[in-house]
Amino acid sequence: MTQLATNDFTKILEGRRSIRKYDSKVKISREEMLAMLDEAAKAPSSVNMQPWRFLIVESDEGKATLAPLLQFNRRQNKTSSAMIVVFGDMRCYEYADRIYGEAAKRGIMPSLMAKAQMTVAASAYRKFSRSRMNDIVIIDSSLFAMQFMLVARSHGYDTNPIGGFDRDKIAEDFGLDAERYVPVLIMSIGKAATEGHESVRLPTEELVWWR
Repeated sequence: MTQLATNDFTKILEGRRSIRKYDSKVKISREEMLAMLDEAAKAPSSVNMQPWRFLIVESDEGKATLAPLLQFNRRQNKTSSAMIVVFGDMRCYEYADRIYGEAAKRGIMPSLMAKAQMTVAASAYRKFSRSRMNDIVIIDSSLFAMQFMLVARSHGYDTNPIGGFDRDKIAEDFGLDAERYVPVLIMSIGKAATEGHESVRLPTEELVWWR
């Protein structure tokens, strides 16, 4: 078996654990939180529409609102620096002109190509069924979430992805448009108070088809 090279990324990857209890005295500043989100936003997305949106629940009042929506994981809500609710924007295509216009302005792509991409992408997205758009924003936002958890680890923080919550009520309870913003997952983040345990992974050779 080929051994992984030892480097910083390997340490980050191997050191990531799902943490259940955090040091409640450690608070992440909004400046650093935004910096981590910016780093994670290098994640890929379909036609670069970047549908991920974030509700950062950090106040006592916000956590009190979130608590009854959680099926489990209430200790994470109580002790973490913040709970990040990731939503997918079903109307992300409304940002197409801004995204591609900036790409042309920065010389990333020719203006005519940017305009064509903008028109095609936005037109296609508007025609998609709700079910198809739902799949797109969930896949893209999940790619972001995984990247964010590794970025957080590189900043010295720990995370836990959470899927057990009331998806039908969470947007509305926080005053968001439930038709537009689809809940994807929640990530708790903070400084671990206890070590996360290792978990078993199935051998990849049993999960692969070769042709």
